Amino acid sequence: MPSSPHLTFITGASRGLGAALAAQRLHEGHQVIGISRRASPELAALAAARGARLVQWTLDLTEPEPAAHQLAEWLGMQDPQAFASATLINNAGAITLPGPLADTPLDEAARGLRVGLEAALLLCAAFLHATQAWPVPRKVLNISSGLGRRAMAGSAVYCAAKAGMDHFTRAVALEQAALPNGARLSSLAPGVIDTDMQIKLRDANPAAFPERERFMQLQRLGQLDSPATAATKVLAYLDRPDFGQAPVADVRDA
Repeated sequence: MPSSPHLTFITGASRGLGAALAAQRLHEGHQVIGISRRASPELAALAAARGARLVQWTLDLTEPEPAAHQLAEWLGMQDPQAFASATLINNAGAITLPGPLADTPLDEAARGLRVGLEAALLLCAAFLHATQAWPVPRKVLNISSGLGRRAMAGSAVYCAAKAGMDHFTRAVALEQAALPNGARLSSLAPGVIDTDMQIKLRDANPAAFPERERFMQLQRLGQLDSPATAATKVLAYLDRPDFGQAPVADVRDA
């Protein structure tokens, strides 16, 4: 591990794409802080085997403000010279039961927006404020979706969260570009990944979710990336020298 490790925060780090992102960064010697509702024994075992530093914060991002405060307080206690870079990856998301917005329980809709949009925005704000004087490269990678750019019936809450993520990333990228050591940001669609979200879409009631067959076909045709494959593509994009030049991007167009 390098004497000054890269520092990487990852939300939704206990499973799916988030766990794969965390695993790859641990293999590379990053200090990883995972933020999820539950800790991952697999990541803990990997970190121990690799001699990598992993901290897992068990936080529920349906209440994002305490998580943002914890991130800011932790960063405020660190020596900025101890790290080669600092990165926040907002990966956590929540999908409601596929179906019309009119039939979506209000608490589910609120949860989807809090996890998918409010938490990402607040954590981004806390990260940028706490590290604004750090003399190291800083990046924010927001994991978006093609559904933030193309509406789909039966997924209004998820579409809204990802569209909001794209647009706040555009705005904050403009703000940071005006600063002498501004952070670089991108809201990246990672492609179609074989995760729990895909299972939920394939299991949806076709009467409530008319695009169900399209997602079933993606699986039948083998067009879903594994989380590990998707993580490799996402991190390759994050590590590009021109990361941040496009505040809204798609890994498939890279």
